[in-house]
Amino acid sequence: MQQIADWLNILGLGQYAQRFAENDIDPSVLRDLTDYDLEKIGVSLGHRKKMLRAIAEFAETGPRPVRTPWTAAERRQLTVMFADLVGSTALSTRLDAEDLREIIGKYHRCCAEQIEKSGGFVARYMGDGVLAYFGYPRADEDDAERAVCAGLALVAAVAGLDVGPSARLRVRVGIATGLVIVGDLIGDGVSQEHGVVGETPNLASRLQALAEPDTMVIDGSTRRLVGGLFEYLALGSVSITGFSDPVPVWRVIGANAIDSRFEALRVARTPLLGRDEEIELLMRRWQQIKRGDGSVVLISGEPGIGKSRLAETVLERLSDDPHIRLRRFCSPHHQDSALFPTISQLERAAGFRRDDTDRQRLDKLEALLAESDADLSEAVPLIADLLSVPIDNGYPPLILTPQKRKEKTLGVLLAQLEGLAARRPVLMVFEDVHWIDPTSLDLLDRIVDRVATLRVLLIITFRPEFAPAWIGRSHVTLISLSRLPHRQRAEMIMGVTGGKALPQEIVEGIIDRTDGIPLFIEELTKAVIESGMLADAGDRFDARGPVPRLAIPTSLHASLLARLDRLAPVREMAQIGAALGRSFSHELISAVAAMPLQQVDRALAQLVNAELVFRRGTPPDAEYTFKHALVQDAAYSTMLRGRCQQIHARVATTLESQFPEIVAAQPQLMAHHCAEAGFNEKAVGYWLKAGQQAVARSAMTEAVAQLQKGLELLANMPEESRPMQHELDLQIALGRALMAARGYSAPAVADTLVRARALAERFDQPDRLAPLLYSQWGFHSVRAEHELAVSLAEQMEKLGETRKDQATLLLGHYIHGASCHYRGEFVTARGLLELCEGLRDPAARATCAAIAVADPRAASQGHLAVTLALLGDIDQGRARANEALSEARLLDHPFTVAFVLSKVCAVEAAAGLPHDALRHAEELVALSNEHGFPLWLGLGLLQHGRSLTAVGQAQDGLALLAKGLSVLRGAGAVVHTPRALCFLAEAHAKVGHLQEGQQCLVEAAELIEATQERSSEAELHRLRGDMLNARGDQTAAEQNYHRALAVAERQSAKTLGLRAATNLARLWRDQGKCMEAHNLLVLRYRAFTEGFRTPVLRDVKALLDQLA
Repeated sequence: MQQIADWLNILGLGQYAQRFAENDIDPSVLRDLTDYDLEKIGVSLGHRKKMLRAIAEFAETGPRPVRTPWTAAERRQLTVMFADLVGSTALSTRLDAEDLREIIGKYHRCCAEQIEKSGGFVARYMGDGVLAYFGYPRADEDDAERAVCAGLALVAAVAGLDVGPSARLRVRVGIATGLVIVGDLIGDGVSQEHGVVGETPNLASRLQALAEPDTMVIDGSTRRLVGGLFEYLALGSVSITGFSDPVPVWRVIGANAIDSRFEALRVARTPLLGRDEEIELLMRRWQQIKRGDGSVVLISGEPGIGKSRLAETVLERLSDDPHIRLRRFCSPHHQDSALFPTISQLERAAGFRRDDTDRQRLDKLEALLAESDADLSEAVPLIADLLSVPIDNGYPPLILTPQKRKEKTLGVLLAQLEGLAARRPVLMVFEDVHWIDPTSLDLLDRIVDRVATLRVLLIITFRPEFAPAWIGRSHVTLISLSRLPHRQRAEMIMGVTGGKALPQEIVEGIIDRTDGIPLFIEELTKAVIESGMLADAGDRFDARGPVPRLAIPTSLHASLLARLDRLAPVREMAQIGAALGRSFSHELISAVAAMPLQQVDRALAQLVNAELVFRRGTPPDAEYTFKHALVQDAAYSTMLRGRCQQIHARVATTLESQFPEIVAAQPQLMAHHCAEAGFNEKAVGYWLKAGQQAVARSAMTEAVAQLQKGLELLANMPEESRPMQHELDLQIALGRALMAARGYSAPAVADTLVRARALAERFDQPDRLAPLLYSQWGFHSVRAEHELAVSLAEQMEKLGETRKDQATLLLGHYIHGASCHYRGEFVTARGLLELCEGLRDPAARATCAAIAVADPRAASQGHLAVTLALLGDIDQGRARANEALSEARLLDHPFTVAFVLSKVCAVEAAAGLPHDALRHAEELVALSNEHGFPLWLGLGLLQHGRSLTAVGQAQDGLALLAKGLSVLRGAGAVVHTPRALCFLAEAHAKVGHLQEGQQCLVEAAELIEATQERSSEAELHRLRGDMLNARGDQTAAEQNYHRALAVAERQSAKTLGLRAATNLARLWRDQGKCMEAHNLLVLRYRAFTEGFRTPVLRDVKALLDQLA
């Protein structure tokens, strides 16, 4: 009875459903009802007339049963036609019910004939209305065109119906195109109804109401699809009930006389070229590389134009030519997965199997790398780490920073290619680079550069949206693929048919309708062969009957649907494969499919035979790859959200339970499947693991993307169900990744750290506060927000005391001491930094190392060394600096070495050892350039320039100082800027640029007051005195020297005070005040208890002797 109730609801007469049920009226007796019967059960006159018109669709001569489609609901682009009979109410008042029934039957049959003749599907009869779909149950490329043709034919056919001398039928037609959800079979037999969810049917109905009798109105989407194939009358934009914006509409006048369907449909213009020239060029490049001149060929073109086919042809042509073949492809699901194409290729090349033990995998990897004569002691640990293969004790541990590990890994991969090229010519194909991850792009950049001198032909394919940076280089050639000319189209058709001839009419139809797009030619030819319209006659195909109008696939999606509509098992298997990714194994898809193995094998075999996927190997060890990424996209896009979630849920569950090695190695893959399955909490956890894994490998760009995906998922979850622990960990990890990828002082870093701190405090996570406080301190210190930095350091100390966490307490002392040093509070800084001796303890050091970027023990000693030197304990400072540098070098930790080198330079400058400082500054610059440390690069350039100035090369020093300051600011750093400006001012003064030097000091003074970074304040006044003295203003110079002495006295900075006193003593000496000068200087000199062998104190002693 539900079917009757639905039918009544459609008619707007649902109030009668109960009466129909009480009288046992079901679809089987509906045709037998009369006006008397309906009156007897209480149906009003007007409603009886309406019901009888609707019942007329069940006349014995009514339309034939429609074909039954695959009924599961799915997403499709549909062109919907709504036709309505004009004046039917007037007819019902003039005609007997039986006569009306016959006329309505003729009308319905006429509509069905015209619709089905054009390949449409009659979905529903609603009294005098007809609803039809084009694109369901089977998709064709030209659904919109066929709908318009059917509409024109329907208008003419209905007008020509013979319904007697007293009546003439007229019809209105509306057509709209859009994305809908279609399926959910209702009813049976001739009353099948196929529900559609979406605004398109409603729009088609509204457009029908706008049409004049015997005309057809279409919407903008349909108009764009049919292009210039028809003549139109623009009706402007019309406000339509249920649509917020006016809808542009057109009346279709009739078919247009056109010279080219291509021109009419406004396909993008590209020259029609064959592929012989491209193949010949690639073969020439191959011969060239065999002589030792490497080459790169870029192949660009739209989806389906034949980029992959061209690369495949080259591979086939060279199959008998001895060479080494490397193929890598990028994936849309792995754009944030560092080196995914390389990892996949290495795993295939090594022959990894799922049931391999760790030892077997390592053996296979060693064998693979040995083929390229690689240094296995370094290559195996790095590549094993990349492939998540554990290594045994036979290899020394590689203690590397993430950045250094990344650089060495890329170096090993490049060296492997070089080793292979030394053995044999190499053909390397890198496909779909428009989906490349940043680290792979970095590697590819290096490969492109290196290939020029190797026996390597590198073929790179990509879509036009990718803009390669390699165009214009002497060894790089660009091929932009265009559509095929006529001859090659025919040749391709013969290739698809296996050399069997097709009827010429069909060949011409394919050639004319595919517009030279190779993929369209291939797919349309296959669709024709599989359509059943041809009979295999051995050496040819013959038409079984009249050749129907061929559909042109406008995209691979439509072509795939047209073929899958006839092959339900293939459709389901293609969808499952599409959810798994571009490539999938027989083992994984069998586990996910939840089908009997024989059914899985049959479905996969059909996919392979249909050439939707390629198979490598034989089941159960086979690997499958979608022939084109667009095939995968099309298969996936038909599924509704619920179906997608089901498949992704099965994938995620299967991976976790049966494929733990994939889960461990590719947490980003698990994150993707869990997210699509709606397992948001799990997905967040896997995005966190993926991000942390990327940070550990120094793939910071990928790490940021993955961690942000995790946070985006969290943001969309109800607050009460959010795993806040995950959000906290994501924010902490994201803060570190952002610092490396975008700079310490990037606004995003601040936002991330503030959010993380709030979460840690809100949810009482004290164990997460230490890394957060340290990161926040680093952020604010680099921005020279020292008051806030001190507050954070004190909070860290308090946290350590409260939790009795010695490591956190010591790290708090370290950063507090560093902040005090920047503020010129040298005595306090010394006391705090000396407390960090506890960091010698291995456990405390390891805990702190997991939080800090530089090794905390070496870093604290470096800070202490500078502090001691400025306080006048120069020998102790030098000893601490040397100890810190030795420890950093033993760690083989470049970031820590760079950190300490910057402190060593400062100590040596304080001791008057510019040549030593120069040597270490040059090392610092080189190290920072090699590893990408912008902050330390800036400081290295500054120390380099300062040292050159001190040894008499002020002009050269000036240029380096300006560059160093620029690099420092470019890194977002404000810290050290007052000191840098003092260095620059001194260099300007040395070359006579007093005005420029004074301007530097003005800027430095403003920064000191704004930031309270007073460690250079004494030097500021001393240098200002020097410049005033140089200008002849000795009184003002003396005042500034006294200011410098006062600041140094307040800061207990004996070394800085000695510099100021020395310059003032020289001024007084020049004024004849030798006794005053001697007394001033000897007092400062005698305050020192060590360092008398350093140049700075020897020079002072010499001046004292002169003054005496």
